Amino acid sequence: MTMTNKIAFICDFLDEQYPHVGCELKYNKDYELVIAVMLSAQTTDIAVNKATEKLFSFYPTLESLANADIEVVEDCIRAIGLYKNKAKNVIGIAQKLLNDFHGVLPSDKDVLQTLPGVGNKTAGVIRAEIFKIPDLPVDTHILRISKRLKLTKNDADAYETEMSLKKKFPQERWIKTHHQLIHFGRDICIARNPHCERCKLNDICTKK
Repeated sequence: MTMTNKIAFICDFLDEQYPHVGCELKYNKDYELVIAVMLSAQTTDIAVNKATEKLFSFYPTLESLANADIEVVEDCIRAIGLYKNKAKNVIGIAQKLLNDFHGVLPSDKDVLQTLPGVGNKTAGVIRAEIFKIPDLPVDTHILRISKRLKLTKNDADAYETEMSLKKKFPQERWIKTHHQLIHFGRDICIARNPHCERCKLNDICTKK
C-alpha cells in the first residue's frame, strides 16, 4: 500500500468513526482557551473543565486573573496536578496578554509561545481552534498512534511527528484529523491493551 493510499484509508476510517468531533475544552473567551490548553498538560479535558469552571467564576475577567491571589488559583486547579507551576502560568498569561498585547490574543505561533507555559503544541491548538489556521499539533495520543501506524519514526518526538503528519495529510484536514486522532487514542488505540478488535486499521498497524 502506498503512503497516499494509506492516508486515504486512515481518513476514511476516522471519518466513519468520528464524523463530528472538536475541542472538548470549555471556554467563552479566547484567553480562557489559552489557559485551559496550558492546564491540560498531563491531565484530562474533563478535569480541566471542572477546574476552569471554578477558576473563571472566581476571576471572570482578564484583569482579575492578572491580579489573582496565587493561593486561590492553586486551590481552584489543585486537582489537575502540577498545580503550583500551572497557577503561576495562569497569572503570567493574563499579565502578559494585558501588558504586551493590550488583552488581544496574538495569532502568530512564535509570539504565542512567549506566553508562560505555552509551547508548540498549545500554540497549535490555539491557532486551530480560535483562528481556524490549519495546524496539526501532536499530543501523546497522536504520537503513539503515529508510531503504531508507521506515520513517523519510532524515535520521533512530538515536533518531528507533527512535521511528518503535515507532509502526509492534506492541509484542509489538519484540524479535523487532530481531533479525530485524539478521540481515536482515547477510545480505541489506548496506550495499554488497545481495543484492536474494534479497529479497521489492524492491517497497517504494528500493534496487532
